[in-house]
Amino acid sequence: MAKMIKKADLPQKICLTCGRPFAWRKKWERDWATVKYCSDRCREAKRG
Repeated sequence: MAKMIKKADLPQKICLTCGRPFAWRKKWERDWATVKYCSDRCREAKRG
């Protein structure tokens, strides 16, 4: 049986737009080092 990882144990970053912490997601596995924003909304807000 696979070992469960708690969300609190995942790496976190601070969003550059809203300043909130966000946790690692499976879809960011390959490019976690380049992720800067917690959501598409924050990414779009930074441009404008």
